[in-house]
Amino acid sequence: MSKSLIKLWLSGLRHMVTSQVEPIRVPKPRAPTRPARTRTAKAKPKPGAATKAATPRAGTRPATRESRERPRASAWARGKWARSYHSAPPMAGRFVNHISYALYTPPKTGLERLPLVVMLHGCKQNADDFARGTRMNLLADKYGFAVLYPEQSKHDHALRCWRWHDDLTRAGGGEAASVVSLVNAIVEQHDLDAERIYLAGMSAGAGLAAILAVRYPRVFAAVGLHSGVVFGNARSATTALDAMRRGSRSDPVALIDAVVDVREYPGMPAIIVHGELDSVVTSVNAEQLTQQFLRLNGFIDAAGNRRAGDAREEKRQDGVVSDYFKNGRRVVKTSIVRGLGHSWAGGDDKVAFHSSKGPDSAAVMWEFFKYQRRSS
Repeated sequence: MSKSLIKLWLSGLRHMVTSQVEPIRVPKPRAPTRPARTRTAKAKPKPGAATKAATPRAGTRPATRESRERPRASAWARGKWARSYHSAPPMAGRFVNHISYALYTPPKTGLERLPLVVMLHGCKQNADDFARGTRMNLLADKYGFAVLYPEQSKHDHALRCWRWHDDLTRAGGGEAASVVSLVNAIVEQHDLDAERIYLAGMSAGAGLAAILAVRYPRVFAAVGLHSGVVFGNARSATTALDAMRRGSRSDPVALIDAVVDVREYPGMPAIIVHGELDSVVTSVNAEQLTQQFLRLNGFIDAAGNRRAGDAREEKRQDGVVSDYFKNGRRVVKTSIVRGLGHSWAGGDDKVAFHSSKGPDSAAVMWEFFKYQRRSS
């Protein structure tokens, strides 16, 4: 057996032994008329070649980048991203009621129990989209809180919209009750701080978040509503679309008083963010939501007249911010973002329904949340 054949046989044997790690590559036969090329031979570099090689090729990904879109929702974050489902109590028409979710937990550095931020995505989104677009997981690493992303199923809605306008959900049942069941289970399983559970939603997710804030004030310590719809006006898909485009035709304060005894309500700190150019959910909804949460927090009476607290308005380059204080504490905050459409402000442009315009909404919401705590 010639030496060249022995080398080829031994090379094949090595590949067979290591086939679990690397597949065998059979060398392609060369045309007999072409001279054999020697791989070890290298051409002498031309002047300036070293500089050219050090420059990244066009289209290559740099070491760091602003977009967090790929390769997964937990990319660039240091904690744990887990997906699962929760078996919520049965509801009308559904004996088996599973709700999917994703949970992000940052590296824990202390003994203190972590707060929880619950993020409700909008239509045509899922948990991964919302995590990538808002970058909330990166804030969780920085400030130390867990993030829960309940996820609407395509079987329940083809566009993954939460059914915030359904009668059962509006009354605190249906999807609202399922999300609360999930939140309670996650808090118990992961030993999270039950006094610091915060809620944020975008569009349809904000519609559901408003219901949860109104119906379950003993569960959540504060709520963030981005591009949300006025509470209590919609009772069907048709009236939901009308509210999105025009706001409520009824008095928004009367809508709150119809379902809540404000004297017994414990209050709900709220931050409301909306794009001034939103053509899907008009910014009138933000104004009406502000009135509703001023009522829930005792700032105004049933007629809309101020009876407590102070208000400050600031016009900034990126929009108008209104803060409402009671006893020196910021309780309601509204931000109308200049030039923003139906998108999460300060988010990742590469993810649908997120825009880099305006302040970082995730950071602004956490800054608001961290001073709020639900009293036992």
